Amino acid sequence: MKVETIRTYRIQSVRDLEVYRLAFNTAMEIFEITKEFPKEETYSLIDQIRRSSRSVCTNLSEGWRKRKYEAVFINKLRDAAQEAAETQTWLELALACEYITRNIFQGIDEKYEHIFAMLNTMEKKVGTFCK
Repeated sequence: MKVETIRTYRIQSVRDLEVYRLAFNTAMEIFEITKEFPKEETYSLIDQIRRSSRSVCTNLSEGWRKRKYEAVFINKLRDAAQEAAETQTWLELALACEYITRNIFQGIDEKYEHIFAMLNTMEKKVGTFCK
């Protein structure tokens, strides 16, 4: 019988977190998609959706640096979730305006649902992340 060993991987930086990488890559996907939006949306929808999608990552980074304070870390996780929810609303507006297809909307929306699940798990297991 083969015995498998479980490797423990130590997270060295926020960039090692799967949720951070997914949020970052999704923000970059949104950046690319919004390049095709009409120019009249530059100072409204484009700016807002780019800002909120990037804020998911920045809140995770800020929380990671302050993780020795459990309450601050949890607050930043919640801020990241709020920004993800805002991004989903902007995506829905982009869909309603026909700037993106339903397939693009669903793909990105599913990524944000996955981000929510990971943030929720991190909050429930805060002790494994905080020093």
